[in-house]
Amino acid sequence: MRIGLYVGDQSDLQSQIEQARAAAEHGLTSAFFSQVLAWDPLTVAALVGAAVPGIEVGTAVVQTYPRHPISLAGQALTVAAATGNRLTLGIGPSHKQIIEGVYGLSYDQPARHTRAYLTALRAELSGTGHVQVPGAQPPRVLLSALGPVMLRIAGELADGTVTVWTTAATVADHIRPRIDAVAKDPRVVAAVMLSVTDRPDTVRQEVAGALGFASDLPSYRALLDRQGQSNVAETIIAGDEDTIAAAIHAYADAGATDVLVSLVGNSAEKARTLNLAGELAGSL
Repeated sequence: MRIGLYVGDQSDLQSQIEQARAAAEHGLTSAFFSQVLAWDPLTVAALVGAAVPGIEVGTAVVQTYPRHPISLAGQALTVAAATGNRLTLGIGPSHKQIIEGVYGLSYDQPARHTRAYLTALRAELSGTGHVQVPGAQPPRVLLSALGPVMLRIAGELADGTVTVWTTAATVADHIRPRIDAVAKDPRVVAAVMLSVTDRPDTVRQEVAGALGFASDLPSYRALLDRQGQSNVAETIIAGDEDTIAAAIHAYADAGATDVLVSLVGNSAEKARTLNLAGELAGSL
C-alpha cells in the first residue's frame, strides 16, 4: 500500500507547494489536491509537479458538472505533459447543494451523468477524440464513489475509486467487494484524517466545528449511517503513534491500495503525524 498526502491546508499557493515538498521529503508517494470553491486543483498539481520532482500529483476531486469532458481532457493532458506524466485525475459529480446551489446547474441523474461523462472523457484522454496533446500519456482516472451504483461505474469505466470519510471496515466489506466485482486490480484510494495527538477528543471537536456540515450531504449521510456514525469528525483517527500506525495498517489489510493522509490538529501534531506517515511509507 502507498501512502500519500491529501493537501488540506489551502490557505495560499506556496503553502500547498511546500506541503507537497514536505510529503516527498518524508518519503510519501503522492500529493492530492481538492476542488471546492477556491484553488483549481489541476493548476496547483501542475505547479507542484514542476516544483517537486518525482512525486505523483493528483486531484480528489475535480467536479464534473461545471467542466465539459473535452475541456477537462485538454487540461488534464496538459498537466500530464507538464509533470512528466505524473498526474492521476480524480473526478466526481460533487453534491446537489454545490452543483445546483452554487453553479445553478441541474444535478439530475448524477449516476447517468457520470457514466456518460466518463465514457466521453476516457475517449478524449486516449487520443481517439478531439484532443491531441503531444508528449502526454493518458492519466489514470479515479472516480469518487461511495454507493453501489457509483462503485460499479468506477470499476467499469475508471481505474479505481477515491473515497473520503470511509473506515477501514467499509473499505473491506463495502468498497472492495463492489468494485472488485467489475474490475481487475482497481486502485482504491482512501483519504483519511489522521492526528498524532495527546488531545484526540479536542481535535475531533475542532474538525466537527469546521467540517461537520458535510455530514448532512446525502452521499456522506448514507455512508455515515452505514458506519454507525453521526458526524464526519467521528471518522478521524486520533491518538498516539501506535494508534495511528495500527489504523494505517488496518486500511492496508482492508484492501486500500493508497491512504491519503489528511493532517489535522495544530502544527506540532501535523508534524508528528507526517513524520509517522513517512516512517510507515517505507514499510508497507
